[in-house]
Amino acid sequence: MSLHLFDNALAEIVTYAYAQSPAFKQRLDKLGLHPEAIQTAADLAQIPVLTKDDAVALQQASPPLGGMLAVPLEQVSHIFLSPGPLYEPAPNPDDPEWTWAVEVMRQCGFAPGDVVLMSLSYHLVPAGYLFDTALVKLGCTVLPAGTSSSDLQLKLARELGATGYIGTPSYLMGLIQKAEEMGLDWQHDFKLRKATVSAEPLSPALRARLEGYGLAVTNAYGTAEFGILALGKTAGMMMQLLDMPLIQIVDPDTGQEVGSGEVGEVVVTNFSRIYPLIRYGTGDMAINVDPNPGQSRQGERSIILVGRRGEAVKVRGMFVHPNQVRFAAASIPSIRATQVIITRPELRDDVTIRAEVDDGQGSDALAQQLLGAFQAACRVKADRVQFLPPGTIDPQEPGVYDQRQW
Repeated sequence: MSLHLFDNALAEIVTYAYAQSPAFKQRLDKLGLHPEAIQTAADLAQIPVLTKDDAVALQQASPPLGGMLAVPLEQVSHIFLSPGPLYEPAPNPDDPEWTWAVEVMRQCGFAPGDVVLMSLSYHLVPAGYLFDTALVKLGCTVLPAGTSSSDLQLKLARELGATGYIGTPSYLMGLIQKAEEMGLDWQHDFKLRKATVSAEPLSPALRARLEGYGLAVTNAYGTAEFGILALGKTAGMMMQLLDMPLIQIVDPDTGQEVGSGEVGEVVVTNFSRIYPLIRYGTGDMAINVDPNPGQSRQGERSIILVGRRGEAVKVRGMFVHPNQVRFAAASIPSIRATQVIITRPELRDDVTIRAEVDDGQGSDALAQQLLGAFQAACRVKADRVQFLPPGTIDPQEPGVYDQRQW
């Protein structure tokens, strides 16, 4: 999208959101700003970034959606749940946003007639639903495998002739390895030749391994609120921004856009008539790559993701927040303190729950109880529990400690 068209759409959505979204009106009123003050992307710098924590506070103060919704609740087709907790309404399938989503799927290499194994979750998170809806509109057949077992997913892929895959890259690699353990030849026994991977980083080494099995791999970066924002089709960590929504890379302290080669937070403004989000901080930190600073179209720019702002950590495609871990542990009186350690020894996120108990020993039954509570709260299955004596866990360390090396 050209800068001029962006500005026209931006002025329109700001005026609309001010009239329809009580929370956005309150944001501008507190600043003494009138919607007419926002005519260009550069004008957005006058509005402080709305963080996820800000959104959680708004929803808790004024449930269910904190005054951010711009239509009556009955016009919302789905509502999802993210860590925080944060409720997120989906765009309706007939909204203009879906026209763009279909085009993004086309850019990922999918075409009418493809049979796509969908391995992203459909449970309370938007990933499976959003990709699924766009693929169906494109003319594909979707196998909604979600988080079902790898044995079943391999059976579906082989017997139903899946030609494409959407899910995490580590899970796809796991499917390939399992197929080989079963004595199958991936390139001979399966038709799957295209994959869009998301929800976790794709290292160059893992991309090379997947491509070695004859797969055309697209790496997609997106968020629950906005869907896909950038695509990576070549080796390396660089991903090209999509033409919409409006994406800025800003200094978290000043809110000003950073220069090319500098690190900032990914901040997005959408054009949704249902849930308009203006200057919304994703919490993701990225290097801004601009081949022609000040002159480039958004779609000519790229980003390299470098980490997260704040405490939430993405594990196997799901964000895990320390508050979720504390909630899970609070249901078990004998647990004094917890810390989650994330490592990645074999191209798979490994989750250890460190838990302080009075005797420092715990039991198998207590471990199973904590594992179940953690999975229920975080929707991620931990690999093990390590029991420790009281006072072992340093309260100054992160509640979710990411020790992965990418």
